[in-house]
Amino acid sequence: MEKMRVPYNYLDQQFNVDSPLVNNILGDIKELVRTGEFTLGPPVQEFEEKFANLCGVKHAIGINSGTDALILILKSLGIGPGDEVITVPNSFIATANVIRFVGAKPVFVDVDDEYLMDVNKVRDAITEKTKAILPVHLTGNPVLIPPYSYVGNSGYGYPLLPIIEDAAQAIDAEIGLSKAGSLGIAGEFSFHPLKNLNVWGDGGMVTTDDSELAEKIRLLRNHGLVSRDACLMVAGNCRLHTIQAVVGLRLMGDVRMVSEKRIENAALYDRLLKSVSGVTIPPRPRYKRQVYHTYVIQVEKRDALRSFLAEKGIETKVHYPVPIHLQKPYAELGYKKGDFPKCEAQAERILSLPIHQYLTEEQIEYTAWFIQRFYDA
Repeated sequence: MEKMRVPYNYLDQQFNVDSPLVNNILGDIKELVRTGEFTLGPPVQEFEEKFANLCGVKHAIGINSGTDALILILKSLGIGPGDEVITVPNSFIATANVIRFVGAKPVFVDVDDEYLMDVNKVRDAITEKTKAILPVHLTGNPVLIPPYSYVGNSGYGYPLLPIIEDAAQAIDAEIGLSKAGSLGIAGEFSFHPLKNLNVWGDGGMVTTDDSELAEKIRLLRNHGLVSRDACLMVAGNCRLHTIQAVVGLRLMGDVRMVSEKRIENAALYDRLLKSVSGVTIPPRPRYKRQVYHTYVIQVEKRDALRSFLAEKGIETKVHYPVPIHLQKPYAELGYKKGDFPKCEAQAERILSLPIHQYLTEEQIEYTAWFIQRFYDA
């Protein structure tokens, strides 16, 4: 078989400097320069309104990154020193870092076969210090957390713990009739350049139906100011850059196409790899619409397979090889290897294949063929 290049990164294709898309974005930026409205300009508000509609929520607040979006949600809920937030150890490090950044303690629970928070583990992790639950819609696969109170019940009559969605990878994902970003008290999204909706740098968004929380987030992102000369609280500067909103607005119309193409690519991978010895495909519940920010399988002899595929021109990644509880900054929490067996076992086997919307059917078939060949050898 003739060698083919199968890149993981697609930005050179998406943002070809001579493409109509790039020319249109540059034209929009030129118009912004003409108006001089660089700080929370009209494109930010327009982007927020369209994003709120996409997620089916009342409010979307533009933030300078997904990481800061999570920090502001935690702060707006009054979470800080002495508090605990339940989350998972298999996410990007930022999920736990933001909890530590506000002075709280991350409490980890193991994951399930979909790489998502095991809802059956949550109740036992709740204590009188628990102030929120932070599930991660990893790979673009939404997880629905049932309501919990401090007493560990999912019934009524007790204050329920707020659910904060880390939806950084789940733009346009759905579970049942609900969109990611509408499943909890608030959701966080990232527009990092390799996200399904991406900008030319960093960017983030908070989504919520809670008007009081939305107002706190708006104050926290902009120095606590209600006007140029009136401040209501001590806060920093976490505003979404207007230039990034300009880029995001141009790409909003492509969100559904990006999702559908990635879903189509994943279905082809699933069909081609489901019978390959040495490969495990996670469950695909029909009541979910997974948007495949990443396409993650589990494989035997992962490192050898990665090297073999690289020789064939196929780029792969691992998201993420070292669980958070085993990272150096988290040693002080007292976790040890073996505490989260499913997460740790997956970390040894997971492999991310190229899944982006610019892949051809031939590239996917080429990748699957060489994976099959590796295990047949």
